[in-house]
Amino acid sequence: MCGRYAASRGPEDLAGVFEIEKWDPEETLAPDYNVAPTKEVYAVLDRPLKDADSPRPVRQLRRLKWGLVPSWAKTPEGGARMINARAETVHEKPSYRRAFATRRCIVPADGYYEWVTGVAERDLEVEGRKKRPRKQPYFVLPADGSVFAMAGLYEFWRDRTLPDEHPLAWWATCSVITTEAETAPLAAAPAEGPRTLADIHPRMPLMLTPDRWDAWLDPARTDADELRALLTPPPTGLMRAYPVSTAVSSVRNNGPELLKELEGPEEGTLF
Repeated sequence: MCGRYAASRGPEDLAGVFEIEKWDPEETLAPDYNVAPTKEVYAVLDRPLKDADSPRPVRQLRRLKWGLVPSWAKTPEGGARMINARAETVHEKPSYRRAFATRRCIVPADGYYEWVTGVAERDLEVEGRKKRPRKQPYFVLPADGSVFAMAGLYEFWRDRTLPDEHPLAWWATCSVITTEAETAPLAAAPAEGPRTLADIHPRMPLMLTPDRWDAWLDPARTDADELRALLTPPPTGLMRAYPVSTAVSSVRNNGPELLKELEGPEEGTLF
């Protein structure tokens, strides 16, 4: 899954990477090293500009709330639970299939966090024979330091209780697509701990390699089979993972120190 990630790159950097044509300086977000559900995040999308003379889709960097609210929802309350969409079923789930057809985006990140509980300890926990253990967080990122481009969906939801001119009348929200975690060895496995992404968690955000960005963002592409073909996992060996401080487990903590690589799991944690 993807329940927390880091995003420190600013609009200027992202504009160069994704060939952004339009972004609003007034919508600039501060670097966020502990992005949690319901926060506002950057998303890259292709969409015609409002009130523009041309219907041509324009590559934009937009601020969206993480937690998708379907356009048909009566209330936005379920958004916090819809942070992830499974690649295997995204084309058929009522909450996602409309967005999958025409409202796809890329959610740029430095990498994502995942928490590990050792297998033996997890079994004891399930059996109720041991106190809940502390879990060791890992940071997963591209081994070459490039932007982690997560496949995403976005939606617009209208709050009918507010007038059209109200600034909160429209909600723009998004979800990250996940897939099965890689079972191949990590590009740079830590000396102590998991050797593959699947050792950390059975699922991971779906990373789109640059050769798929244009096709994924193109709103004119609506054929479900063609789009599903874009959701095949990237080549193995592109990712690395390393242990980080358990401070990231609290959303109150936020700073570059959360990305500091530890030599091994913290004392009292597992793996």
